Amino acid sequence: MRDGIFRPTLRNGLMALAVLVLAILAGRALLAQVEGERGISAIASSSDIEVGGIQVDVRGDNAQDAQRKGWSEAQRLAWKKLGGPQVSDAELDSMVTAVVIQQERIGPRRYIATLGVIFDRGRAGQMLGSGAQRERSAPMLLVPVTFEGGTARVYEMVNPWQRAWAEYQAGGSRIDYVRPSGANGDSLLITYGQTSRRSRIWWRNVLDQFGASDVLIPIVHLERQWPGGPVEGRFTARYGPDNTYLGSFTLRAQNDADIPRMLGQAVERMDNVFERALAEGKLRPDPTLNLGSPTLDPALQRLLEIGRAAEASERARSDAASGDAAGEAVPAPEGPGTPAAVVSSYVVQFASPDGSSVDATLAAVRAAPGVRGAATSSIAIGGTSVMRVSYGGTIEQLAAALRGRGFTATQGNNALAISR
Repeated sequence: MRDGIFRPTLRNGLMALAVLVLAILAGRALLAQVEGERGISAIASSSDIEVGGIQVDVRGDNAQDAQRKGWSEAQRLAWKKLGGPQVSDAELDSMVTAVVIQQERIGPRRYIATLGVIFDRGRAGQMLGSGAQRERSAPMLLVPVTFEGGTARVYEMVNPWQRAWAEYQAGGSRIDYVRPSGANGDSLLITYGQTSRRSRIWWRNVLDQFGASDVLIPIVHLERQWPGGPVEGRFTARYGPDNTYLGSFTLRAQNDADIPRMLGQAVERMDNVFERALAEGKLRPDPTLNLGSPTLDPALQRLLEIGRAAEASERARSDAASGDAAGEAVPAPEGPGTPAAVVSSYVVQFASPDGSSVDATLAAVRAAPGVRGAATSSIAIGGTSVMRVSYGGTIEQLAAALRGRGFTATQGNNALAISR
């Protein structure tokens, strides 16, 4: 009997201990999502002009002489790549602020290296002309995505693609990159899954965390031909909450050790893709991300004008028909103190995470005092939809009426953005 009591007690104790161990492990797993050495802070970017990928192969009397000649040769090649005028080596030395060693091999009398040369913008810009002073983009949040082994990652662990962007000297670029380090909560807030979201409200919350206006998504697919062999990198540049395609290219590394060189080259080409998109007018911040000042698409504005004209015509026909039906009825007098009611049509933007939210918002708006009608003109499930509201009053009065229905209303140019 005592043995029968002892066994259930022991079993219950073991079960409680197992639950405690699982709880501890779950807590550690949760902490592991935001802790660990996964963050790579971006280097402090200056406005200096950097030219990378300069390859030199020179000989000298000894190793130090070969290296000195290699650096001088790199300065001349970098200046030529910038399209600068003919200057002496002494003038070049006065404009160069640093030489970045990307790869180098030093022999007894030979120097082979891939170098980067950084020129002072104040001094070099005077000789390069207006090309050194260019308008920059709005702040763009950078989300570098790596596909490798069937897995997509951003900041979940340290990876060479994020490191290449963190080490990129972006001061000379026209793109104002906002580069998170990936530490702390960045790995939870910015994931590959976030790039497929279309909700403007969600994106606005993420962008506000980093002071950015829009998002850039450089993607790399790394594919190894065989273990220890060549690695092919397929790169794609995307942009905005709609994941808009901007361009793509393919590079190749000889082996794993050559991957950093390939990714560094890819970052420069990606920057060229983004700069070209900026020059073509494609890299403009999405206006739907800024609910504080809604802007209307020209096509939508034209539809609104057509709708207003149709409503005015319908009201005229309705008034004429009611006048004929009234017969001998005496119309109500109108004076200065009795203004005629004017029904206007206004655009209202609202968040629509699902279909039921669209129906609920429409019902609430239609029930607001003074609203004559409301109909959707654009539906984006998971994003921001648009409705057209017919209201007997001004847009300020409509905003007040919607606030009375529990909405937060933000007024723009003949348009409103509402949210709960």
